[in-house]
Amino acid sequence: MNILAIDCSAGAASACVWQDGKVLGECYTNVKLTHSQTLMPMICGVLEYAKIPLEQVDLFAVTAGPGSFTGVRIGVASIKGMAFAANKPCAGVSSLEAMAENLRVLDCTACCVMDARCAQVYNAVFSIRNGEIKRLTPDRAFSIEALAKECASYPQPVVLVGDGAQLCAQSAAFAQAGVHLAPEPIRFQRASGAAECAARAAKEGKLVSARELMPIYLRPPQAQRSLKKRRAAEKQS
Repeated sequence: MNILAIDCSAGAASACVWQDGKVLGECYTNVKLTHSQTLMPMICGVLEYAKIPLEQVDLFAVTAGPGSFTGVRIGVASIKGMAFAANKPCAGVSSLEAMAENLRVLDCTACCVMDARCAQVYNAVFSIRNGEIKRLTPDRAFSIEALAKECASYPQPVVLVGDGAQLCAQSAAFAQAGVHLAPEPIRFQRASGAAECAARAAKEGKLVSARELMPIYLRPPQAQRSLKKRRAAEKQS
């Protein structure tokens, strides 16, 4: 099976071609350019380097959220368009589950975190033992303080991974939590992790059509939250 997987759910972006358990090629950037500028050139490049034409892709995968609202929309729309044109299935995978793949070789509790602003993170926790990843919590929007308290109850070592990892590690709430910060090269989610998740989804019969693929939002966009708050204030005045 040939899988084309992409991730642009946070600041970094990547594209990967995966074939029967092997990563044939992966492009990764973490620069100050918008995903609309970087994503399609990366997709074209990785397909060319892997010598897999688009029509030979069997499954299109994307980290469908949680994450940056704009990034998630760009990623999902890109995969929907390609899968629809090719009439091939899709896998929308959790950004948090994809980043847990970075720690598969460690026996640890993986605390996956993405910066959600306003002293919150998008979070999910996974137990990793003997190369097997087991989900302990659903994807959720969680306060940094509450997460720090929860982490103290998990089996050690607890490893922070994701673009919110350093934010948590440097916070006062985590000062006594006894957690470890994943090294920079494996700290952020990558398209190869999304490809692994997509392969499992295929085995479990959890694929969707291009039409059915949707972003995963754990809370409304900031604009909607601000509008709701303003309307509530207007009603009280």
